[in-house]
Amino acid sequence: MAAICVFCASSDTVEQRWLDLAAETGRALAARGHTLVSGGGRVGMMGTVAEGARSAGGHTLGIIPQCLIDMEVADTASDELIVTDDMGGRKNLMIDRSDAFLTLPGGLGTLDELFEVWTTATLGVHRKPIVVLDPDGFYDGLITWLNGLVATKFVRAGAMETVLVARSLPDALDAIEGALAAPAG
Repeated sequence: MAAICVFCASSDTVEQRWLDLAAETGRALAARGHTLVSGGGRVGMMGTVAEGARSAGGHTLGIIPQCLIDMEVADTASDELIVTDDMGGRKNLMIDRSDAFLTLPGGLGTLDELFEVWTTATLGVHRKPIVVLDPDGFYDGLITWLNGLVATKFVRAGAMETVLVARSLPDALDAIEGALAAPAG
């Protein structure tokens, strides 16, 4: 079906519920026939989503910069592992190789990736679906703040419409699949 890039935490110290969500996401992507595109790490939610996908027979594509290979955090079990020169090259290749983006809870790296695909979408660089999975209100404060930036004219209202927020994994995947099936407009 589609190559879906998942952005999420790479920390080993997150609560088990977030790791469980990552594993469930990987399994659900595989069950729906999608390829998982990830940041190519084997740690935290990033590694768990890939393990979940593979455990359900899914194909995984990891894209990782050399500096993280050097730190020995690469998901060497990936079906395909591409090594880039740097973090910028990694993000560009993730955008190129993905049909859609799903953001799970995460920290600075996750936000960096989300904002990169969001910004490039608002600039018309791509028209790929972007969904934020927010089952427990993890991103509520961020979304409220961003809506405030619309009110003060720092962000165009249309920019907020390019990202969908879903409260459940099935809703998130349905939103991605629906957007991919919609005629280009």
